[in-house]
Amino acid sequence: MNQPDIELLDIAQYVRHYAVISEEAFRTARLCLMDSLGCAVLALRFAECAKMLGPVVPGTVVPHGARVPGTDFELDPVTAAFNIGTTVRWLDFNDTWLAAEWGHPSDNLGAILGIADWLSRTRRAVVMRDVLTAMIKAHEIQGVMALENSFNARGLDHVILVKLASAAVAAGLLGCDEARIADAASQVWCDLGPLRTYRHAPNTGSRKSWAAGDATARGAFLALQTKRGEMGYPTALSAPGWGFYDRMWNGDRFRFQRAYGAYVMENILFKVSFPAEFHAQTAVEAAFVLHDQMAHRIASIQRVEITTHEAAIKIIDKTGPLHNPADRDHCLQYMVAMGLIFGALTADDYEAERAQDARIDALRAKMVVAENAQFTRDYHDPHKRSIANTVQVFFDDGTSTEAITVEYPIGHRRRRDEAAPLLMEKFTQNMSTRFADHQVQKILHTFESPDFDAMPVCAFMDLFVVRSTVSGKR
Repeated sequence: MNQPDIELLDIAQYVRHYAVISEEAFRTARLCLMDSLGCAVLALRFAECAKMLGPVVPGTVVPHGARVPGTDFELDPVTAAFNIGTTVRWLDFNDTWLAAEWGHPSDNLGAILGIADWLSRTRRAVVMRDVLTAMIKAHEIQGVMALENSFNARGLDHVILVKLASAAVAAGLLGCDEARIADAASQVWCDLGPLRTYRHAPNTGSRKSWAAGDATARGAFLALQTKRGEMGYPTALSAPGWGFYDRMWNGDRFRFQRAYGAYVMENILFKVSFPAEFHAQTAVEAAFVLHDQMAHRIASIQRVEITTHEAAIKIIDKTGPLHNPADRDHCLQYMVAMGLIFGALTADDYEAERAQDARIDALRAKMVVAENAQFTRDYHDPHKRSIANTVQVFFDDGTSTEAITVEYPIGHRRRRDEAAPLLMEKFTQNMSTRFADHQVQKILHTFESPDFDAMPVCAFMDLFVVRSTVSGKR
């Protein structure tokens, strides 16, 4: 058998042998877990999300199965991974990583919690420290791969990296050795990844909200099959003619900015105050600043200038009709309009009822979006990792507002101390949509407990069980 590709070996060695010593990474991982589960619970309010959940065949019972937070489902770990990953990702409110490729590393919680909970109930002691460690490593694999390698430029969706990270860390949780982890990772490249077509006009649709759930579940499946003894493909990347590099990467190899460690979790971006695609977060913050000046002058606006970075123009610069919530929550102009008109932005604001307000599209039509080359350079600078936007409003009488620039969103590492209490507030509000106050307080106390790391995963997941049928409103 050929020697496995070095890219596979590096991941396997990292998952199997790397000891995470960064306390900042562990603190951030705990915050990330809390935030992600709050996002998952909030998503249950929306019918389009709720209808995706539960066993594949209704009524199927899995004794000692993995739990799905906010529900009473007990599922096999692969189906649980889909359910958890889908709810975490549905509202575009979970954490974000921005680089040559974009993504949301907490999407991997589907596989991590699905596998860890099932193991905890059936086979061996798995504790929350194991979950946090797996989170740090999944974030790192997805994020470091994304730093220099643009899958979107090749037409592939970023969730291929969710599948990769989920397969690797799930194999690690299952006790696979280094060779078997590499085998699981090799299967991902044989799968390839979905096209980005569901993220872009004219096909923007709700699959973008469950694509990560699909990817993390597929990663869990590949890890479980590998654990059962399924063979790997050691040169899935480099095989002449038929490997990923020759077929999909123009014969080039992946590029790496740094070795795997804890960098990504330490620098992860949180969506703190509103569910906006992350490239728009600072633009919406700027719009909020300007809102008070706009309240009675919307009709007299001549134009709105938005100065941004290249990635935002590629992903969320949209004109013309917006057909559904998936379209609206990835439109820079729509999100800025919400900030200017209302001074607020919630998940409900992407629904048809709010979108019918004629002022929104009228204001969108007056917006001009342009790139600031320095913003783009700072976006890619590993020492800055800024996501800057400037918003300025011009009126019919020739006057204008100040140009408001926000360089670092509140969820950035440079504003972590400012963000932490707001993330706690966000979590409490999200959880209160499904849990009584005393249950929310119990869960908060659990996260803050000095015994959290040693808590069995099954006991933690039991805190989120709701003894009722999931129902949604969207």
